[in-house]
Amino acid sequence: MTIWWRGASAFLAATAAALAVACSTPPRSPEQERADAATTERINAALDANPIYYFRDVEVEVDHGVALLRGYVWTTDALYHARQIARGVPGVTGVKNEMELERQGNRGGGDGTGSN
Repeated sequence: MTIWWRGASAFLAATAAALAVACSTPPRSPEQERADAATTERINAALDANPIYYFRDVEVEVDHGVALLRGYVWTTDALYHARQIARGVPGVTGVKNEMELERQGNRGGGDGTGSN
């Protein structure tokens, strides 16, 4: 077996193992779905209530208590505060960040300070 083939085989085996682990998330019970939906609403309300930063372009999903934040913010401080706000919401067990920093401020009418 060539070195290239061994490397490719190892890569494919590692990829298959990672996919198996990623797909092993247990299905949500109706109670868990309701709890995640309520947690999502609480996170959205907490983000919307923030008087300093504009979080209207941040989308929130919660799965088994883990909040996924996606979307755009205008400053690194806003990115940090969005994560902190989500972490402080009852029912949140973890936060995954997929937010992006929008440097040109052309994604939704905010300048990052909460004023237009």
